Amino acid sequence: MGAPIPGPNAKTEQENSAMKYPRTAYALPLVSALLGSLLALEAQAATAQERYRSERAACLNGSSSQDRATCLKEAGAALAEARKPGHQAHTEPDYRANALLRCDRQPPAERGACRQLVLGAGSSSGSVAEGAIVRELVTKSVGKPASAASAP
Repeated sequence: MGAPIPGPNAKTEQENSAMKYPRTAYALPLVSALLGSLLALEAQAATAQERYRSERAACLNGSSSQDRATCLKEAGAALAEARKPGHQAHTEPDYRANALLRCDRQPPAERGACRQLVLGAGSSSGSVAEGAIVRELVTKSVGKPASAASAP
C-alpha cells in the first residue's frame, strides 16, 4: 500500500519537531549571537593588550617623546580605559564611506561619476610625493544628431 494521504489538519514533520522543542528553535540564534559578541570582546581585549605592549616597549627603549615615567603611566591608563565595559575600540576610519559622503556634495550630474571613482573605476596617476594623485574616468556619451534642416 502507498503512503497515507494527509488530511487538512495533518502537520509536517518540521512543524511537529518545532512543537516538541519550541525553546531550542530560539536558543540556537541566541547562543550564536552571544558567542559572536564574546569573541569580539576577546579580540578587542587582545588588541588593547598588544597596543599596551607596543607602547610600553616604546617607553622603555626611549623612542617615545615623553619621559619614561609619564609614558608608562599613559600606556597603563590607556589599557585600563580599553578594558572598561562599554569602551568602543578605536577602529580605522572608513575612508571609502567618507569619500562616498563627499560625492553627495557634488552637483547631481556628477555624483555618479564621483561614486565610480571612489569605488575604483577609471585610472590613477601621480603620487603624493609628486604633489597629487590624479584620478580620471572617461565616459562616452552619444549626443543628439544634428537635424537635416541645419545641415549646409
